Amino acid sequence: MLDPKATLIGIASLWIMTSWDKNPVALLRRIPAPLVVLLIAIPGQLLMDFQHTEPDYALVHTGDLRDVLKINADFSGVFQTGLFLKYVVMFALVGSLESLLTVKAIDMLDPWKRKSDSNRDLWAVGLGNVVTGLLGGLPMISEVARSSSNVRNGARTRWANFFHGAFILGFVLLASPLIEMIPNTALAAMLITVGIKLAHPMEFVHIFRIGKEQLAIFLVTIFFTLYEDLLIGIAAGMLLKVIIHVINGLPLKALLRAPVSVSFEDGHYLVEIAQSAVFTNWLGIRQKLEAIPQGLHITVDLSRTRLVDHSVMENLEHFRQDYRRSGGAMEITGLHEHKPLSGYKSAARVKWISVKTRLS
Repeated sequence: MLDPKATLIGIASLWIMTSWDKNPVALLRRIPAPLVVLLIAIPGQLLMDFQHTEPDYALVHTGDLRDVLKINADFSGVFQTGLFLKYVVMFALVGSLESLLTVKAIDMLDPWKRKSDSNRDLWAVGLGNVVTGLLGGLPMISEVARSSSNVRNGARTRWANFFHGAFILGFVLLASPLIEMIPNTALAAMLITVGIKLAHPMEFVHIFRIGKEQLAIFLVTIFFTLYEDLLIGIAAGMLLKVIIHVINGLPLKALLRAPVSVSFEDGHYLVEIAQSAVFTNWLGIRQKLEAIPQGLHITVDLSRTRLVDHSVMENLEHFRQDYRRSGGAMEITGLHEHKPLSGYKSAARVKWISVKTRLS
């Protein structure tokens, strides 16, 4: 049975979270919706006296950080079960992927088009998780919402992240009674809103437009994540993508490394990629491209590839935009014999070779 007071707070919070961006007053829209939720939810629960009329779980409970700030790690028996390694790999994989995706997304949003140091970000997340794990805390990851909020509000340096962390630490240490005045239904409304944005039906439509194979990978990853866990879901999605690539003509010997030759003549670089250009061998291709000096002319020739997947097509376009901003020029050639798997601009492209051609 629904609790009427908690339900009222939850519905009001969800309405604010989903409709605040449509507020006709531009000045009010500058106030983050979660902050508005707290400004409504906390006085609301005080007015309805949640502390004396509702169960304990109706309000957030954080405790005092100073009471639990100690070494809480226990390694006894974990190595025998394999469970330890499973979750270490899962958290490391998720943290790394989330960090890299966040770096990529924020670099694209940055009005000054600067390039972040991905390695530094990975080191920070890794070392931070080692420390927080020893203290008994939950793993942490880079999160695009905070960074995008910094960009929208004019932040220019890493000091924005420093102050963000400092304020959170200050609240946890000094304002835990205030935090414990937040209704859990208000927090639930915030999480539901995030879930709606991430799994909006239009996201499925967008992925379908990129390619049917992309939608299949997306759905398989979701299914196995919900059925088993995140690590199995990611592995299943990657395995399906490799299988689809093999069906489309991916040479297995080029799965992890593609032959790339770089030649230079009269201020012009020619980068020739053979066999395939897919997500599993992109790092090697990128290293070759990044080794080329700025301000010159690059031609990337893909005529000798059998398959160029969506990830590489998109990454090549991003590299081309970045190289142009640095004063150089880049063109992608050799795709006239390749067939796109959809009408999307960066869809995967396959060169079908007839049986007669193969035998000749």
